[in-house]
Amino acid sequence: MANVKFYSGENIPLEMHKVRIVQKLQLVPIERRLAAVTEAGNNTFLLKNSDIFLDMLTDSGVNAMSDRQLASMMEADDSYAGSATFTKLESKLQEIMGTKYFLPAHQGRACENILAEVFVTPGSIIPMNYHFTTAKSHIVRHGGIIEEILIDEGLNPVSDHPFKGNVDIDKLKALIARYGTDKIPFIRLESGTNLIGGQPFSLENMREVHKVCREAGIMIMLDASLLADNLYFIKTREEKYKNTSIREIMRTICGLADIIYFSARKLGCARGGGICTNSEALYLKIREFVPLYEGFLTYGGMSVREMEAITVGLEETMDEDMVSQGPIFIEYMVEEFKKRKIPVVTPAGGLGCHLNAMEFVEHIPQKEYRAGGLASAVYLTGGVRGMERGTLSEQRDEEGNEIYSNMELLRLALPRRVFTMSQLKYAVDRVEWLYENRKMVGGLKYVDEPKVLRFFFGRLAPVSDWQEKLVAKFRADFGDSL
Repeated sequence: MANVKFYSGENIPLEMHKVRIVQKLQLVPIERRLAAVTEAGNNTFLLKNSDIFLDMLTDSGVNAMSDRQLASMMEADDSYAGSATFTKLESKLQEIMGTKYFLPAHQGRACENILAEVFVTPGSIIPMNYHFTTAKSHIVRHGGIIEEILIDEGLNPVSDHPFKGNVDIDKLKALIARYGTDKIPFIRLESGTNLIGGQPFSLENMREVHKVCREAGIMIMLDASLLADNLYFIKTREEKYKNTSIREIMRTICGLADIIYFSARKLGCARGGGICTNSEALYLKIREFVPLYEGFLTYGGMSVREMEAITVGLEETMDEDMVSQGPIFIEYMVEEFKKRKIPVVTPAGGLGCHLNAMEFVEHIPQKEYRAGGLASAVYLTGGVRGMERGTLSEQRDEEGNEIYSNMELLRLALPRRVFTMSQLKYAVDRVEWLYENRKMVGGLKYVDEPKVLRFFFGRLAPVSDWQEKLVAKFRADFGDSL
């Protein structure tokens, strides 16, 4: 990993790539941004790309591909069955994960659908360090009950704990004792826990979980979608593994799991995903659902061109210069916000920089979706699209009551090798202005609320005319500037 000291003493992350293909961006005036966010129902998912300057919604499927990935796509074997491209991808997964069997799927949530279908029954208890939206929806849809057993420090937004995604081992043991092993088909571990700020788990913690689960006869299911960042944090934050290669850490982690599934939109930097295991019995149990839901066993709903790119992307993820590119730029952005005393989740995690909306706009009642209001305001202020990771990302209980999130976050994702330093500085500048004017930001209310995964396509409206007032203040301060 590049560790370059600047003569000025400033801590600036260094891009370990050069730009050879560019895509034009446009920054529309704030008046158009107001119209755009209104048209989108104050849901950043529904904004059109033509109205967005910096798209920090997600890193899923939008990491920049390498020249080698793009070249590999021309070698694809598009046979419906028996494709050589599939064999190439399967072999790469066997090499870097150490797993024998691979079942392809078109993305991570497709894997979650299949795994819930196979292993979750009404009344199943599914322990996990922390839930993810789609994983939770599939488990609940099959009658499962989620029990989060994250360490308490994981829900503390401001902390110096290096592994806030760790499982609390005492909570795990108590949960097994309370429910018994028959009701717990598996424990789900999420690397780089998405909804609490991309926080990693330590390798030692996973070893402890493995020991408890082996004694109890419970499977470990690993969501490896954000594993690349987690590998980096283990190597840089866990003293025992600082001299261990990324490749070795990868195989060790995968060797502790019974089933591994992943979204290649994140792990591999191309569109696809899959399920890996060393157990023939588990493979055979899962296999029949791939043709049913996804496609034949040698493509699983993926384009063979994407599969070629995933193969190369997985190999490149083992490169320490590449695997550092997300975390070091996220850390830079977090440190810039800290200098300005802007509430942000610490320590810096993976995936993106997470503004702490619970404090940033603490005057907004949580029932008016603090993080959602902040997401709209950040877009208005700079044309920067972030993603709400708070109460909007939850769904109501069976009685229709709101389930308030433990954390209210606005994620500013930093896809790898996409943004320049000046663009990050611009985003920080606009958020700083907004923080100074934060009392002007108001809440939102639903005008169209889907029952499931409402954050994807629900529509909201501001509870007052706060957006028009914010636009007027922006014009007063910035004049003709965009």
